[in-house]
Amino acid sequence: MTKLTIIIPTFNEEEFIAQAIRSAAFADEILIIDSYSEDRTLEIAGQHTVTVCQREFDDFSSQKNYAIDQARHDWIFILDADEVIMPGLREEIISELLKEDTCSAYEVGTVRMFMGREMQYGTAKNDTKTLLFNRKHCRFGNKLVHENLVVKGKTGALKNHIMHYTYRGFDHFIGKKNHYAWLQAREMFATGKKANLFHILVKPAFRFFSEYILKRGFMDGFPGFVSAYINSYGVMTRYIKLWLLQHKQK
Repeated sequence: MTKLTIIIPTFNEEEFIAQAIRSAAFADEILIIDSYSEDRTLEIAGQHTVTVCQREFDDFSSQKNYAIDQARHDWIFILDADEVIMPGLREEIISELLKEDTCSAYEVGTVRMFMGREMQYGTAKNDTKTLLFNRKHCRFGNKLVHENLVVKGKTGALKNHIMHYTYRGFDHFIGKKNHYAWLQAREMFATGKKANLFHILVKPAFRFFSEYILKRGFMDGFPGFVSAYINSYGVMTRYIKLWLLQHKQK
């Protein structure tokens, strides 16, 4: 089989890191790229056969590109610390890497667990990411958040999925949205975009309507409402932060 490195980015992931590592144990190398965690993440990771490198976090794309350069093998799978490779996906990856004719990269479906519920509607529906790839043909672009993998060649799709545990407490979830909002605001500010009342008042409302009504987030019960509401909050704070950057405030 072609050798595989699974890269796991971490920062204060003590709650989930062990299960992520266990699900990645079939790989030839597990590489932890840590942003100087302040909890027990590295202590727990050290109980497993992993390689650890540390780097100050600046943005998601740079962090992952740095880790890709440290990997021992050309085939890479990016696994967030709050994600788990399900058994079916593990077997599919092994089977795919045994083939002589492979794509440059592969999209993988995501099942999202939120507030104890497996989400099936809203933004969780048809959620896929390009996670398995050959680094000879792929590199992350310059987006600071929701980073995009630039692929030279054909992208295939795997049938099985990862499980993503997106919720570990309300304060953490809000903090994550605020962190993403600052990165997105910086990205927009760098391209000359400006925030106005339309962005702050209308776009968040439409985001909620789109996720909760058009994409039927209401079918996921109360967690579906919370997800749509907090995601609309994330849109609002993104543009508020952009306005603050425009006016040299924090």
